[in-house]
Amino acid sequence: MQNLIRSTALLCVALPSVIAYSQESSAMMTDSDRSLSRVFQNRKGDWRNGPIVYQAIVDRFAPSEHLESKRKLYASPRSLHPWAEEPTSGHPVPELGLWSHELAFWGGDLDSLQRKLGYIHSLGADVLYLNPIQNAFTNHKYDATDWAEVSPEYGTRKDVSNLAHELHSKGMKLMLDGVFNHMGRTSPKFQSALNDPKSPYRDWFFIGPKYAGGYRAWANVHNLPEARIENPAVQKYIWDSPDSVVQKYLTEGVDGWRLDTAFELGPKYLGDLTKAAHRAKSDSVVIGEIWNYPTGWFPALDGIMNFFARRVVMDLLEKKVSASQANRMLERMVSDVGIDHLLKSWLVLDNHDTSRLKSLLPDEKARRLAQVLQFTLPGCPVIYYGAELGMAGAGDPGSRGPMRWDLLTKSNTELTWTKKLIAMRKSHPALKIGDYLALDSDRLLGFVRKTDKTAETVIVLANPSSEAVTETVATRDGRIMNGGQLRDLIGGKTVQSFSGMFEVTVPPQTACVYTVEISKGYTPYKRMH
Repeated sequence: MQNLIRSTALLCVALPSVIAYSQESSAMMTDSDRSLSRVFQNRKGDWRNGPIVYQAIVDRFAPSEHLESKRKLYASPRSLHPWAEEPTSGHPVPELGLWSHELAFWGGDLDSLQRKLGYIHSLGADVLYLNPIQNAFTNHKYDATDWAEVSPEYGTRKDVSNLAHELHSKGMKLMLDGVFNHMGRTSPKFQSALNDPKSPYRDWFFIGPKYAGGYRAWANVHNLPEARIENPAVQKYIWDSPDSVVQKYLTEGVDGWRLDTAFELGPKYLGDLTKAAHRAKSDSVVIGEIWNYPTGWFPALDGIMNFFARRVVMDLLEKKVSASQANRMLERMVSDVGIDHLLKSWLVLDNHDTSRLKSLLPDEKARRLAQVLQFTLPGCPVIYYGAELGMAGAGDPGSRGPMRWDLLTKSNTELTWTKKLIAMRKSHPALKIGDYLALDSDRLLGFVRKTDKTAETVIVLANPSSEAVTETVATRDGRIMNGGQLRDLIGGKTVQSFSGMFEVTVPPQTACVYTVEISKGYTPYKRMH
């Protein structure tokens, strides 16, 4: 950790000379350089490329100051729990088709979350993404009674707009979770459709004797009747009207949507929804939850949750794939999908649907190696609330515990490490908007992130094995000068490039993140952009 702190300090000292170098070198640009520069300027100007995303569950993020006035909202069969209590698996509630832990609340709301924005901003997050806030019976809110309404335990539409306004004042963005594949069984629209053959909502759902229980339910979960999005009336309500759920929230301040089970909506309707979002707000973003291989979803979506890249990283650490195999998988993913789509896609290690990272990877070295890759691969790193503090939790509901504010101390090494990764990423544009090149290696996962500027090149080498690995690696960048120094931002050590290659020893379960060093005095980069 001390090495990382020292290397970060060295980077800050060197930054002015790099800026001066960049200004002087602009006169050395070729026509090709200028063309490439425009590409990266456009990427840099689009907030959707490579932001750091912070994910929070409103009920579990910060204790409310209004619990007494809200207590009636948690009446039986719901339950309200002390903030210090961890969630545990409950028992079936047959008459509701639910589990009791789906009805357990901790009382957080939009007001209490807004009071903690200073903390999220201080981490360096660019985007706040909230799990569903729509009116619903359960705590997870995936069973919306009405997509247009905010759950009263959380607040109102006005509270959402206020939250967006304050985030914008801090240079941040707000994203909501769109659960449009299904609604909740208690939805008045669904109950009307189910019980009245002449209901105007009858065609909003799949109702009939051929379905178990009389209607089609998502994943056969009785509480989640599927919406018939093929129906133009449903489309108009969800996205295809200025007053629709998707467009209206955007015009009221929200900046984008993450779509739950997007792969089940299909490219046609996803594309229609994304176009509608862009009509309402041209720079809005639509991110789809896609657990599949990431091809075939663009331009229907702006980006995806890149669970394929997550699987490659996890399988690498669990030694289910070799480093060379992981190299090929990631390189082909970039080739198949295209870098511009991946830059907007989310890099997730853990979230509400998985165990927490500390429980998935209890070994600190393996966990930190995974995080280095999350912050250096193309995409947007997503921090699941509390991961930066070292919160643990296995499965649902264990991974959805209340935020452990008691862990927020100066001595918290997980927090220090996360902040260093964020600082490293923010100070190196290539990690946010750079192209991707795989490096040839047998035992290391290696890649280059590069922009149009040589000084911004970053080379990442990860060793997932339990022993040190020494290899000679080609830079794949002809503008890294012969004899040029490369400094590791993690460990602080330097290596030299000769004839386009350098020899490196990477310690076990460690990553090296090399940047180009440009001397303040004599430098062979003096005529290099």
